[in-house]
Amino acid sequence: MTRFLSLALAAASLLPLSAQAQQTLVPAQSEVTFVSRQMGVPVEGKFKTFSAQVAFDPAKLATSQIAFTVDTGSADISREANAELPKATWFNVAAFPKATFQSSSIKRLDASKFEVTGKLSIKGLSSDVVVPVTLTQSGAITTAVGTFPIKRLTFRIGEKEWADTSMVADEVQVKFKIALTGLPKL
Repeated sequence: MTRFLSLALAAASLLPLSAQAQQTLVPAQSEVTFVSRQMGVPVEGKFKTFSAQVAFDPAKLATSQIAFTVDTGSADISREANAELPKATWFNVAAFPKATFQSSSIKRLDASKFEVTGKLSIKGLSSDVVVPVTLTQSGAITTAVGTFPIKRLTFRIGEKEWADTSMVADEVQVKFKIALTGLPKL
């Protein structure tokens, strides 16, 4: 019942997106990657499956919203890591197949830079994050890029023996490049 309630609330939180024109994700030009450190060595990975629901107007930031969903089972690092990541110790994909971000506010920093504040939820745990975003426009495509850190242990990613941060660092850098159509001119 709790999971159903969480899903219902998540779905309800997306309803305001229909209040203004929505932009469309261009998957072939978009990517979500991450960099962690294992024994001090950077380890890069990516999520192969994700979606975005964006209703963004730079002239109407108070009503603009961004919702993002990542299929945690699509994490891709290496064959060995890919076999471990879906397990309960890491992403627990069986119980928590999606990670989500829901914006709560968007602030303009300059002509092309924004700060998006919202809730990141992974493995049933939520944390407030601030995501710096830089927008560039080329023809009909607007590309949003940014990098932000998360603490994996905040979300119980890498539990039990993997909670030792001397093996796998707590901080993970999340990087994204999201291409969208339908954004108004900046």
